[in-house]
Amino acid sequence: MKKIVFKISILAFLVVGFTSCDSELDQVPFDEFGNENAYASAADFENAVRGIYSGLTFGGLYGGSDAGGMLDAPDVLSDNVVTGQDGRGTRRTLHNWEYVATSGAMFGLYNAAYTTIYRANLLLENIGDFEGANKENVMAEAKALRALAHFNTVAFFGKIPTQSADANQSLGVAYVTYTDPEMAPARDNVETVYNNIVTDLTEALAGIETNGPNPEGRLNKESVAILLSRVYLYMGKNDLAVQVLNQNVSSLPAARENVEDVWVDESQDGLLFYIPNASPVLGIGVGVTWGQGSLTGLKPEFVVDYDFYQLFSNDDVRKDAYTVQARNNSSNSDFNAIKKLMGRNGQTDGVVDIKIIRAAEAYLNKAEALFPTDQNAARQALDVVRDRRYTSYVGGETGQALLEAIRLERRLEFAFESQRFFDLKRWGLPVERSGKGDLADGGGVPSDSQSLPVGSNKWQMPIWQTAIDINPNLQQNPGY
Repeated sequence: MKKIVFKISILAFLVVGFTSCDSELDQVPFDEFGNENAYASAADFENAVRGIYSGLTFGGLYGGSDAGGMLDAPDVLSDNVVTGQDGRGTRRTLHNWEYVATSGAMFGLYNAAYTTIYRANLLLENIGDFEGANKENVMAEAKALRALAHFNTVAFFGKIPTQSADANQSLGVAYVTYTDPEMAPARDNVETVYNNIVTDLTEALAGIETNGPNPEGRLNKESVAILLSRVYLYMGKNDLAVQVLNQNVSSLPAARENVEDVWVDESQDGLLFYIPNASPVLGIGVGVTWGQGSLTGLKPEFVVDYDFYQLFSNDDVRKDAYTVQARNNSSNSDFNAIKKLMGRNGQTDGVVDIKIIRAAEAYLNKAEALFPTDQNAARQALDVVRDRRYTSYVGGETGQALLEAIRLERRLEFAFESQRFFDLKRWGLPVERSGKGDLADGGGVPSDSQSLPVGSNKWQMPIWQTAIDINPNLQQNPGY
């Protein structure tokens, strides 16, 4: 299927503004066949939908990347981590908010997302006359993955609807639903992008798993519902977030005794959507995005911020599941290192399954969405998570204390897991780092930059200037 792969590559570059010779796009290689023949059987569509999922493993999305991607950028950009002085110095520009339009900041994510979107659109364009039993399910998966890719992209490159009064009419991204390799799309506004995401996810929710549960590594009804609830939360549509969760999600967060095992792949408790990451199929060292080496020879790119580390109480199972005491013997430095993706079976090679959606999010989304109208119900949802993380806690909060408890629990639960920057962004809160250094006791060297105010243009990544030069329909974000 060389023709398909080639067209994917071409479109991925065209979407962000590249041009390329397309004289061969309409030629079928003598040993291959065109799309109309490639999409015929149920097996063809199953293979095609797996190809969409593979886009999520690109470095710019969840596969780990020196340039920053979904796996690490939301923490690198926020207040959970500090630059490790013994590391290679990757992503420091991102961490210090020094990105400019000429540098192509987060271009890896942009390219990976639109490659994934292209693959989804290619399947959807070819499924019209197909009547196989898996039709509704693979259509639903394609729409959900298209929505997820757009959602991740607009979260970085556009505002979040609740971020400011002008967010909905501000620049979003191009919501692409076709595969013309010569497209030169303009950016839709944020409101349009989010409405399209909701449409895709709503249709996906109705059609997914029509013939029984999907296999591991594939979305299911609960994971699509949680993703949709997150989108509604970002839109400020709290009632709809609660409704979709109440109607579709029954799984509970991982039990306390299983939390550590989830992160070394010895348990899938509470894990609703993940991508198996084993050799020889993948075997990606996703965890090396945080550091490389052994616990006595660690070269950390980032370490846990000291003040944030102190927020994990000793009876919080996540303290040992997410963090670990490590050392670099060469520099005689001790760190509060990030353990969450370090490896399975006692290894530190960073090879673990790629976790994307967990049941705990359903209850934290619900707690936040319920807070403005029903604090008792909000606290009950919060306690579902706390009961599975602590041996004991005080609880019983009301008012502002309850809101702060919900936000703290979200920060702790999703530390080093693709959410923190977006939470601060949509809450309209600044990034305020502690000023502590990279060593285990808070000493050492702090990160160069410490504060990102609410009104800064740096909350939105710049569109790469090269893309704009070639595709004038792409408008740059303000301030770049």
